[in-house]
Amino acid sequence: MSDAALLPLLQGRVALITGASRARGIGLATARLFALHGARVALLDLDEDEAQAAARSIGPAHLGIGCDVRDAGACASAVARALQWAGRIDVLVNNAAITQKRGVLEVSAEDFEQVVSIALRGTLQMSQCVIPTMVAQRSGSIICISSMSAQQGGGVFGGSHYCAAKAGVLGFMRAIAKELGPQGVRANAVTPGLIMTDFSRGANSDDNKQALGKTFPLARVGQPEDIAGACLYLASDLSSFMTGATLDVNGGAYMR
Repeated sequence: MSDAALLPLLQGRVALITGASRARGIGLATARLFALHGARVALLDLDEDEAQAAARSIGPAHLGIGCDVRDAGACASAVARALQWAGRIDVLVNNAAITQKRGVLEVSAEDFEQVVSIALRGTLQMSQCVIPTMVAQRSGSIICISSMSAQQGGGVFGGSHYCAAKAGVLGFMRAIAKELGPQGVRANAVTPGLIMTDFSRGANSDDNKQALGKTFPLARVGQPEDIAGACLYLASDLSSFMTGATLDVNGGAYMR
């Protein structure tokens, strides 16, 4: 391995990641990788105790905060705590989401609101709270986690309302990329394919996921660390001339 590969890519930076406490999840895997590359990370999730435990699991330099991204006030409070703790925010990863396996005729108004309020409205509200700090810094990277389901119209466990929410995330990301680019703030997205996480637990067994992964061009199912690597690239200066872009991380399951 070259010396360049060992250089910390996020030294001195502060990242905020939503949906970050699941042991087998994209958020925590991303937090671990960011920390490995020198970042201080604020991990947000619904349960403060779980968020704090996740933060402790990656080291004493990190912070866990309870936050319901559906609540604009909770988002503002979480960002204020992160700023009081670290003084700046360089990276936001909008990762919080839920899914429900529903046919279109089975999606109730309550189902739709629950999914969209976390994945899409939560992305809007958390971004709104972080953007003023990034604009004042004249720098920042906002990373939105969407889904291959948004691109191909469903998937292994994504209902129509989940697809709509995640497609909305892509549109939102492109809009803020255009608006905020002149002020030094970048926005990009990652669209995971089938990833071996607890997020899809109950929709399909691990064995079934592994079997499906063997049908992909890369012949395997993805791991949370695969998505974390894409987030690291977008958070770092390696992607400094990228904004409004979408990175497809799906093993070749969907190509465009």
